[in-house]
Amino acid sequence: MSDPPLASAGPDAAVDENRLAELIIEAQTALPFELPALANRCASALGLDSALIYLADLQQRLLIPLDEALEPLPVDRSPAGWAYRTVSSRVVDAGDGVIVWMPLVDGAERLGVLAVRCASLDGVRMRRSRMLAHLFAMLITSKRTYSDWLAGLARTATMGLPAEMLRAFLPPRTIGSRRCVSTAVLESAYDVAGDAFDHSVVENVLHTMILDSMGHDLSSGLTTSVAMAAARNARRGGGELADVVGSVDQALAHWQPDHFCTGVLCRLDADTGVLHWANCGHPAPLLIRSERVLDGALDSPPQPPIGLVGQLAPTARQVNEITLEPGDRVLLYTDGVVEARDAHGAGFGLDRFTDFIIRSSAAGERPAEVLRLLNHAIIDHQRNQLRDDATILLFEWRPQNR
Repeated sequence: MSDPPLASAGPDAAVDENRLAELIIEAQTALPFELPALANRCASALGLDSALIYLADLQQRLLIPLDEALEPLPVDRSPAGWAYRTVSSRVVDAGDGVIVWMPLVDGAERLGVLAVRCASLDGVRMRRSRMLAHLFAMLITSKRTYSDWLAGLARTATMGLPAEMLRAFLPPRTIGSRRCVSTAVLESAYDVAGDAFDHSVVENVLHTMILDSMGHDLSSGLTTSVAMAAARNARRGGGELADVVGSVDQALAHWQPDHFCTGVLCRLDADTGVLHWANCGHPAPLLIRSERVLDGALDSPPQPPIGLVGQLAPTARQVNEITLEPGDRVLLYTDGVVEARDAHGAGFGLDRFTDFIIRSSAAGERPAEVLRLLNHAIIDHQRNQLRDDATILLFEWRPQNR
């Protein structure tokens, strides 16, 4: 929503800049569990009554308050959830004042929401609420990398060891720039073993990857972890896509000689739209253009899975190329998505999978929200009894946003 008019800002809109500067300096060394009290003090310094921080749980069904005395809020049925889903502010009458629900966003990654309470709302307070949300999004992002407390709050169930190990390697769910965005979801959130995704932006290039290791145990998670580390190591060393796949081949052969994984690795030039990809024994990526799937657009000759060096492995992996059009979306997924079955054995299926993506996108949903909804539809289809890991990664090229 747009800011309220400036005219209503009264003399109480003055800010104690010295106090605010002190709080910002304090924030640099504040421990994560001190953030709720710090948020209130920052709100007071800005002429606001209070501020409460809520973070999304792993499955993005609940918004968990950092004040542990409060109850979680549903993402799908609350004003707070509306702010999270739409990445927009929401103003709610609170009887003795108003509550402004502000999305907490780090770049393209949705973290949660900030509830700002004030006696009355005007353009100045609205902008200060937004500024406060930006500040605490950055603080949470910087502190959650080393905070078991924040990680624990985001969980609603006990996590298995394979999932704990693998999730330590995962990047944020959503990354991006003005010209491209990549977002992913992974289930089951607490028992995942062999599936994983990765995405990274290096200057004008978006790198994406999806992996599915054989088996469903700790060894599967270890195989995927080695594969991700090898891919990142080659990527960060300046290797081309074929070099990256070759590095993963060699790493698995050396460290996990009896294991392999299927996968798709992509490299998108965000300036030109040129997409390179290598498919190693995995379901073919899907290209969505103008609200329809272009059949076979990203098919390629079959190649063996990653890690099978020797007679099955080629001397050099085949890398394919296509030029995207503005607005194109590319979808990577593991077989656990389309093979999900309900209690009667009916599969979720590729048609339902792609139709859900297209319909949600046509309704104006952001890519991250499209995948959140799709992920829940797949879980609900199986009545929360997943037989296999299910991972989806969606990236979009949008050069018109330069």
